Amino acid sequence: MSARELVLLADDEPLSREFLQEALQSFGCDVHAVADGGDALAALSSGTFDLVVTDLRMPVADGLQVLAAAKTADPVRPVVLVTAHGTMDVAVQAMRRGADDVLEKPIDLDALELLLTRVRDRRRILRENAFLREQAIGGELVVASAAMQHVVELVQRVAKSRATVLVRGESGTGKERVAALVHALSDRAQRPFVKLNCAAIPEALLESELFGHEPGAFTGAAKRREGRFELADGGTLFLDEVGEMSAAMQAKLLRVLQEGEFERVGGNRTLRVDVRIVAATNRDLAREAAAGRFRSDLLY
Repeated sequence: MSARELVLLADDEPLSREFLQEALQSFGCDVHAVADGGDALAALSSGTFDLVVTDLRMPVADGLQVLAAAKTADPVRPVVLVTAHGTMDVAVQAMRRGADDVLEKPIDLDALELLLTRVRDRRRILRENAFLREQAIGGELVVASAAMQHVVELVQRVAKSRATVLVRGESGTGKERVAALVHALSDRAQRPFVKLNCAAIPEALLESELFGHEPGAFTGAAKRREGRFELADGGTLFLDEVGEMSAAMQAKLLRVLQEGEFERVGGNRTLRVDVRIVAATNRDLAREAAAGRFRSDLLY
């Protein structure tokens, strides 16, 4: 995943804290480091973090209190405890209370890198499962004519490339199933296939659906929410009825296609994702572009 995680690091030992901060940064994380459990609790109440790494024994509040607060605010957020040699019995208790992993001091860099890989994979699986539980990849595509056989042969050729794909056709002709087939035949087949009907989402909410939002970004945004681009990272995002997008949203989509980056609504961190776009429309986008209703550069 190319979007950098924001990590809350709590450790009262300056040398250990500095070492861990530099190590986490070298492994692609942004780090907010604090010197005791009290500061960690304050940071949790005022900020949103992707991962919490906390020492077990600290003044003001210990690692178990930080663990409890982090999990209360976000039950699926990974929390890693750091413990000195000889306190592994306490660490086992922490695992039973919901800690996702344990690191023993002195920290081994290879062990830290492996732990981050496990945490990232676990976080990705949890968020994919939460979003995709009710979704499926479109069902069987019935091929009963020479024309459809030609479509399938074309899909087989296109699927192996990295090209953005536009599927055109009338409503009910199986555009979503063609998109699902592009995904299933690509090298992204084991990664997420995320769908969004652009015509079914009110304009005011479409940006949040695509890019996610930060807490407080708008009325009712109590927690951070990851958008479809983040959920589809490494996989395929199917944008149905893309021709219904407003000019403003077309511009934002164009930026992601060109640069592979965006910001969540209400956020200031630039996130990068690796997403293949398959779009579908029942409109004649060339005619729409000529009439000024669709961006010609986005169509291109």
